[in-house]
Amino acid sequence: MKEKDEELFKRFKQFAIAIILFARKLPKIPEYKTIRDQMIDSATSSAANYRAAGRGKSNADFINKLKITEEELDETMFWLELTVGVSEEWRPEIAPLWKEANELLSITVASINTSRRKKKEP
Repeated sequence: MKEKDEELFKRFKQFAIAIILFARKLPKIPEYKTIRDQMIDSATSSAANYRAAGRGKSNADFINKLKITEEELDETMFWLELTVGVSEEWRPEIAPLWKEANELLSITVASINTSRRKKKEP
């Protein structure tokens, strides 16, 4: 495994952990339950699917797992945005999480595009 890939695996895992730690801070009231649960589900799923992509059985399988990663990261970003929508007090803590999610999303999309180009090459 390349050092760059290992670093990305670590970033995805650290991102999921950071989301879990942030979600623990949200108030234990019904309005935040869905946000908390969905945010944790999507962040951990993005990390797990990115890891699974590294073990893809084919280029198509690799791309498919990265597409799931892309969707889960986008969903995590939605829940972060919704949290700020509910209360601006969370913005300072959410800003670095959203930034990391956006960077990981950009990397994922670039990997998908690169893999699709390679698939088309003779």
